[in-house]
Amino acid sequence: MVDDTDTIAAIATGAGAAGVGIVRLSGPDSTRIAHALTGIELPVRRALHACFRAADGTAIDDGVVLRFAAPASFTGEDVVELQAHGSPVLLRQLLARCRELGARMARPGEFSERAFHNGKLDLAQAEAIADLVAAGDEQAARAARRSLDGVFSRRVDAIAAAMLALRVQVEAAIDFADEPLDTLGTDEAGAAIEAIWRPCSSMPSADGDCATACTP
Repeated sequence: MVDDTDTIAAIATGAGAAGVGIVRLSGPDSTRIAHALTGIELPVRRALHACFRAADGTAIDDGVVLRFAAPASFTGEDVVELQAHGSPVLLRQLLARCRELGARMARPGEFSERAFHNGKLDLAQAEAIADLVAAGDEQAARAARRSLDGVFSRRVDAIAAAMLALRVQVEAAIDFADEPLDTLGTDEAGAAIEAIWRPCSSMPSADGDCATACTP
């Protein structure tokens, strides 16, 4: 179950040292926690230079802080990104300070889970994020990107709508067989099923490029 009263935090960049690392906060206390860390008021969608400070006032690191107000964020909640130097030690310190200030550690995939529950992503798009991160080549990345853009979801929705319309026709023909209703005949129903099935039968495997097959 998702408890959206919690504010969650996690390191959002990959393991290992890098030039930049990001700690992400999501939830109702994100802005408060970021203010306690930086001592500055955070406007929406404006990147500011800030010093991230420990409880005793000493500097953990300096970097950029960026706030997104609900519902216009990835998760649909208040979100803050703390962009620091990409030292694993510094990022762990920054994450620990966020937790001291009231955030809890996010579960694996919980940011995407919250985006799904808040209607920012459908299930296929949420799963596509993991596929995109794990993509081993350009073809896999392209397929995952298209799913994340909603191409796969739109194709599935179109198939579901066409099947529902066909089901209504078939049920009407069965239930009101003696009535002079304008319903599809057997041949017409078969042709309709073939029209729905034809694009699906040519759809490639999950790691292939679905550019043609996914186009309604």
